[in-house]
Amino acid sequence: MSKLRIGTLVNGGNAVKVIPQILPYGFESFGITYWQSTGSWDLEETGKRVRDLLAEQGADAIISHIGVFGNPLTGAGDNKDTLASWERLIDKAHHFGTDLVTGFTGRITDAPIEESIPRFKEVFGELSRRAADRGVRIAFENCDMGGTWNRGDWNIAHGPTAWELMFDALPADNLGLQWEPCHQMVSLIDPIPQLRKWVGKIMNVHGKDATIAWDIVKEYGIHGPKEFAWHRTPGFGDTNWTDIITILRQAGYQGTIDIEGWHDPVYRDELEMTGQVHGLNYLKRCRGGDFVPNPV
Repeated sequence: MSKLRIGTLVNGGNAVKVIPQILPYGFESFGITYWQSTGSWDLEETGKRVRDLLAEQGADAIISHIGVFGNPLTGAGDNKDTLASWERLIDKAHHFGTDLVTGFTGRITDAPIEESIPRFKEVFGELSRRAADRGVRIAFENCDMGGTWNRGDWNIAHGPTAWELMFDALPADNLGLQWEPCHQMVSLIDPIPQLRKWVGKIMNVHGKDATIAWDIVKEYGIHGPKEFAWHRTPGFGDTNWTDIITILRQAGYQGTIDIEGWHDPVYRDELEMTGQVHGLNYLKRCRGGDFVPNPV
């Protein structure tokens, strides 16, 4: 059976330390992430050590993707190494045993999204060709990072209108989305019909959910004094993950679902891994549980 793996995200600087500790809980894949820069990390050595650790423990788990999250379009401030980090990850992905590199698109700071498209085409045109030469795919996370259509400083890939502009400008087969329902829900977008439409472009799914307090929305609106949405670990939010997995399977999705933790307002701090392991087991149930062979 082609297995739809359920895993989690791990910071690249801590991956060698953290993965052996959480692997016994049943995570089946790991996404390795870096913030703005891969810094001085030896990516080849990190990839080798992580794969050796998985082999030593006899695990069937894989590295699903590696990623860097910054603004490669401007290179301003702490993002000065983000573009070079994209290049390094593309070049070194094979050491992790993955062909997928992910992150934010970046954007022209505080300009409307359409004004970022020429720079996006320039930067990711080069990166997509570099990736294609190495058999690597690129996927953009759908996080708005507090941005809107008109202003922001991180990412333009946070909604379907932007995706249409991006993929019209760069119709490369090795460019796609790192999608999660949470970022759509907190914008009050229904993720299910969106997934049906865009599933062919989705290369990785973040396991992150949301809770929407519709009573607050209806009474105070989305610009009032009360918070109306919370990012959640799967199993604690509003998403029907059985539907999501059904849509993914019907479309022949070959990627993983990797939990993005460290956001839940309740299952955090000392309860972080309690929540993540609950989410892991919940998502496994949503995919149908363990494989059971048919009678011969």
